[in-house]
Amino acid sequence: METLELSVVIPAYNEEKRIQKTISEIYGYFKNRKVSFEVIVVDDGSIDSTREIVSSMMNELPNLKLFVHSENKGKGGAVQTGVLSATGNMILISDADLSTPVSEIEKMEHFIFEGYDIVIGSRKLKDSVIPVPQPWYRKLSGWMFLFFVRQILKLPFSDTQCGFKLFKSGVAKEIFSNLRHKGFIFDVEVLFTAMQLKYRIKEVGVIWINSPYSTVRFFRDSIRMFIDLIKIRFGK
Repeated sequence: METLELSVVIPAYNEEKRIQKTISEIYGYFKNRKVSFEVIVVDDGSIDSTREIVSSMMNELPNLKLFVHSENKGKGGAVQTGVLSATGNMILISDADLSTPVSEIEKMEHFIFEGYDIVIGSRKLKDSVIPVPQPWYRKLSGWMFLFFVRQILKLPFSDTQCGFKLFKSGVAKEIFSNLRHKGFIFDVEVLFTAMQLKYRIKEVGVIWINSPYSTVRFFRDSIRMFIDLIKIRFGK
């Protein structure tokens, strides 16, 4: 059996409007680079035609895999399913809307080859590129969240929530095997666990295109997020 270089994990919830374009772009990019890869889409209980679209594409595209949750488990739960099913030597986690273009992996992969265990995309470094700035209230909520992350968990990163992250396969599987928080806070738990396990993490500035369809609402969910950060801090 061929050893795959890369697994791309895409959590998807009601993504019928853009999942086909996303998968096509990923396949086009890696085929041009002659990289051996698989794409794993995890449908997290969608109520639209996301899974039907992916299923139809599987007839044409090799190594396109679909896992379906019968009910919505949260983004972290979807990523966990994909990571634990991956067979590539490296695992790339990417949002279904390709907010970060898949070609940005070129900024990250050489750090894996140099010995880093995890490379995370960042929207807040000097070399990050955001063509369309976020609304002021999204910026404010992001900075508030980062403040709590740094105060409670002492994570040194400028951006924990960018959905573009690259892992050595064994590292990802160890961390995600014990994931407790299955919602959007999962990124923080993953990085906190990685720091505790002494894994080497590199943060890299990436291109990020703001999506107007984000379902994260910091002010609405702020109390819950604060409680979750406390739970992560104390291993609950």
